[in-house]
Amino acid sequence: MPKEFSRTERVAEQIRRELAGLLLDGFDDRRMSLVSITAVDVSRDLSYAKVHVTYIGGDEEQRRAIVETLNEAAGFLRHELGRGMRIRAVPRLRFLYDHSIEHGAQLSALIEDAVATDESRHHDEDGEDGR
Repeated sequence: MPKEFSRTERVAEQIRRELAGLLLDGFDDRRMSLVSITAVDVSRDLSYAKVHVTYIGGDEEQRRAIVETLNEAAGFLRHELGRGMRIRAVPRLRFLYDHSIEHGAQLSALIEDAVATDESRHHDEDGEDGR
């Protein structure tokens, strides 16, 4: 039997899709085209939504500026969501930066380094034994 999705999950997914489109088309700021929405968490009563975003490239200062800009535009974005969604009340939006992608990339790099080091050790050991 397929898993049923709760109303909050369906609303969160619709908000994620709608916001992604708004970020591409609704801003004059070109930086917004480099913003990805990684997750949306909606409260059970559908009154609040935490929108987790990541920004491709840039340093910590630029990431902070992006999140600040999005939070300043939250009212506009909420209004635009209300126009595009069939929902009685659109949740209030709060944008947060999601560091998980960066952490994942760092962990992948560490694993790749460990594997390369291990392979070079095995290669050196094979060479010393004359095999």
